[in-house]
Amino acid sequence: MLKDRITNKFNKIPDTMIILGSGINDFIKELSDSETVSYNELFNLDTDESIGHLGQLHMGYIQKKPILVLEGRKHYYEGISDADMRLLIQSFAEIGVKNMIVTNACGGMNETFHPGDIMVIEDHINMLGRNPLVGQNNQSLGPRFVDMSEPYDYGFRKIIDEVARKENIKLQHGIYVSYLGPSYETKAEIRAYRMLGGDVIGMSTVPEVILARHANMRVLGLSIVTNMSTGISKQPLSHEEVLETSKKAITRISTLIKNFIKEI
Repeated sequence: MLKDRITNKFNKIPDTMIILGSGINDFIKELSDSETVSYNELFNLDTDESIGHLGQLHMGYIQKKPILVLEGRKHYYEGISDADMRLLIQSFAEIGVKNMIVTNACGGMNETFHPGDIMVIEDHINMLGRNPLVGQNNQSLGPRFVDMSEPYDYGFRKIIDEVARKENIKLQHGIYVSYLGPSYETKAEIRAYRMLGGDVIGMSTVPEVILARHANMRVLGLSIVTNMSTGISKQPLSHEEVLETSKKAITRISTLIKNFIKEI
């Protein structure tokens, strides 16, 4: 059904899919000639709308290129299985999508970062205690044991850096730590993750990147620093702050993504 819906729209499978993180929903306004279908209709899958993940696939054009935009994702803290986590990414990989741009809202642990900064993910640390590839391997997509020496494509990172330079947009670079949640981290946990080399922390992204790399998809990861982490921030953490800061960065991240798509 997924392949039919997409090919009915484009007469082909687009090369690139984009996953929108919390508060980045307004990016869909950048699409032209778009159609929308719910995850529930496509996959019998619901997302947590209370946190801004509406669970919709948008099919449209950016820079005259066909693009798939996923508004909403699943998180392990929702109590889902590894099979449920695999569903979205592997469904698109199976029909031939080659590239994934993954975005997220995150907390800043690097004290040189500030709320509103956009960070290019260079690598990650998986602190979820979970891996979505646990279980029977889908050999048609990729090998049992997946190389993760470069999960975030170096060529893509060079392109986004050049786009940012041309558009005069400041980018940070660093390591994303994925944490199970849904509680925010303690001060001691943040100190530990900083010692491990983490620059930002969030509750998503890493499972999707593992799945994409298993299927040999090229990945660009972009994080919006929406707040400073526990022990660094002087304020209690809240999801409302996350959404508000993400919205303030939407113009810059939209410019980056649109021009990146033009380049690839």
